Amino acid sequence: MIEKLKREWLAAPGANIMAGIVVALALIPEAIAFSIIAGVDPMVGLYASFLISVIISIVGGRPAMISGATGAIALLIVPLVSEYGLDYLLAATILMGVIQLILGFLKVGKLMKFIPNSVMIGFVNALGIMIFMSQIEHIFGISIDTYVYVIVTLLIVYIVPRFIKKLPAPLIALVVLTAIYIFLGSEVRTVGNLGNIKRSLPSFFIPNVPFNMETLQIILPYSLSMAVVGLVESLLTAKIVDNATDTYSSKNRESRGQGIANFITGFFGGMGGCAMIGQSVINVKSGATTRLSSLTAGVVLIFLIIVLGNWVVQIPMPILAGIVVMVSIGTFDWGSFRYLAKAPRTDAFVMVVTVAVVLFTHNLAIGVVVGVLFSAIFFATKISKVVVTFESLNVRNVVRFQGQIFFASIDTMIDQIEFKEYDKAIELDFSQAHLWDDSAVDAIDTIVRKFEEKGNTVHVSQLNADSRKIVKELSRLNEQHLT
Repeated sequence: MIEKLKREWLAAPGANIMAGIVVALALIPEAIAFSIIAGVDPMVGLYASFLISVIISIVGGRPAMISGATGAIALLIVPLVSEYGLDYLLAATILMGVIQLILGFLKVGKLMKFIPNSVMIGFVNALGIMIFMSQIEHIFGISIDTYVYVIVTLLIVYIVPRFIKKLPAPLIALVVLTAIYIFLGSEVRTVGNLGNIKRSLPSFFIPNVPFNMETLQIILPYSLSMAVVGLVESLLTAKIVDNATDTYSSKNRESRGQGIANFITGFFGGMGGCAMIGQSVINVKSGATTRLSSLTAGVVLIFLIIVLGNWVVQIPMPILAGIVVMVSIGTFDWGSFRYLAKAPRTDAFVMVVTVAVVLFTHNLAIGVVVGVLFSAIFFATKISKVVVTFESLNVRNVVRFQGQIFFASIDTMIDQIEFKEYDKAIELDFSQAHLWDDSAVDAIDTIVRKFEEKGNTVHVSQLNADSRKIVKELSRLNEQHLT
């Protein structure tokens, strides 16, 4: 226990504290921008990033991973906020945490292996597109100055990292261009036009909503979507950090940790959140290896809010819009175009369908479910090809089966058999086949019955151990049929 504590908290403290400071600086513009996407006060996103980052550093399953307010969750809650307001969002966030906590105890982390790579690519691409689309209203049709700020922001974020590695380019753009605006002035909207930055710590309160079934019916669909999308993005990010650091993390503990963090955040005025792919990569590349970096990021973030709150309200909106546009560009998997050309057609189709469903429904969870469903159908189709061959010997006729026998393959299997033999000894050879379910067993019973109706003697042979077990449990055949 002590060794684990040292490994997860005390290893290379200097490097982890510095990495956390860098991430905290990068969190400010995005937390504000994601609040604006959701249609809430900037403090809702800032409080969420502070609380979730600190809480997840303690209860999460992946050291050195950063969590906070994210574009994925912000996009989901826009209709809820616009129609019902902030209190319903906070109630939905609390319920989101409860759902994630339950899923964590049910070991939902194990289900990540059932999400195909094609669905993951589609999920990430749809997220990138939706984040980009959310910024259109903050860029176009406002003023010439707005276009200038956006373009310069994009150039800084794109070019500066080639020369300056220690500080995040979004922060440099934020500081430099905000200073220019303060001294020279411009015809642009600022953060202050959208909400107040409170220089205070978050306080506990219970959302002002009726505690009845009507409220549950309103928030449950949003909470489910937020919980599923949050876990998918968190576990995907954990996997990315695992690969980058060549370490293993507990996905089930991470699921529970995300639930605890969101549950608590909802009571302190923060929107729902999850792991942040971009910030987690920045953290690791900055030298982070322990939970101390995540804790530092949250603590430094709230310190900056309290100390520099008067400056934050003067940040021009086009700077944040430009930063988020670059986030969307970085989120989108540009290698997916090559993937479309080289991947199997079914995998390419699944990726495109996942993106299309997400963009049509504006719900990342539905896109993932549909993508997994199509992948399962295509997989079942691929393995449902059973080959049936016949061999006529002196004393008996042998029917050999080759392939996976289950509900999707039994029709094509039976269609290959001609029941024209009379008064013969027939052996059904399953040495190269496997029976998976009750439909397979029922199909074998049907084949035996059809042959026996014509006076044949039938024996089922060469079943492997698992197939024999399921036949004995579910089949109507007796021991005389099995050899």
